[in-house]
Amino acid sequence: MLGVPDHIRAFLFDLDGVLTQTAKVHAAAWKDMFDTFLRAEAARDGEEFVPFDLVVDYDTYVDGRPRLDGTREFLASRGIDLPEGSAQDPPGSRTVNGLSSAKNDTVLRMIREQGVQPYPGSVEYLHRLRVLGLPRAVVSSSANCRDVLRAAGIDGLFEVVVDGLVARRDHLAGKPAPDTYLAAAKALGTPPEHAAVFEDALAGVASGRAGGFGTVVGLDRTGQADELRAHGADIVVADLADLIPGEPE
Repeated sequence: MLGVPDHIRAFLFDLDGVLTQTAKVHAAAWKDMFDTFLRAEAARDGEEFVPFDLVVDYDTYVDGRPRLDGTREFLASRGIDLPEGSAQDPPGSRTVNGLSSAKNDTVLRMIREQGVQPYPGSVEYLHRLRVLGLPRAVVSSSANCRDVLRAAGIDGLFEVVVDGLVARRDHLAGKPAPDTYLAAAKALGTPPEHAAVFEDALAGVASGRAGGFGTVVGLDRTGQADELRAHGADIVVADLADLIPGEPE
């Protein structure tokens, strides 16, 4: 049924890169923030500036993770140890919170300027699920998830939203831990083995696998099908339209 096994009764979707065309916006915002920081660090220490890589660094360290975790993971990969700071740190401060705030300011500005477009295949898939009466949830690390859903015009297609704000409120560990997906399945009244996870991020796919979900679907938007499978995807497709019966593959 719709490209997943018949025992699947609930459908849990990541946001950026799965439902909306905002993954590239996030990647660009991470690069803008980190390159500004790394350039200043290199000038200060008299070392060579090595920019943030939009493919390797983004996929490995930040994609799918909560914002603060992504900042920590990338800094650790470069051997940079910064103080944690606090949420009140001005954007761009030399702290984990300050850099994370700068990234968030950039992505919000880019979304305001560029708008938010959903993937047509994802919208069609969601409408098919709604017609069949199958429950749907969004599970995103982003604190801006609901704003993005509204901007894309798809906020009315989900019964449950577990985003960065919910994770912070309920003390849920971020992806690749399975906690946020497990919380969404529980809210829909469905055990994990009867729920499907839809992810484009390696950390998100790992989250679905760690949670014992019935099916993990990887969305290959950037040519990383092998990596998605290696991290636990049972099915890999280029677009959710590929799962709709009768649609061309």
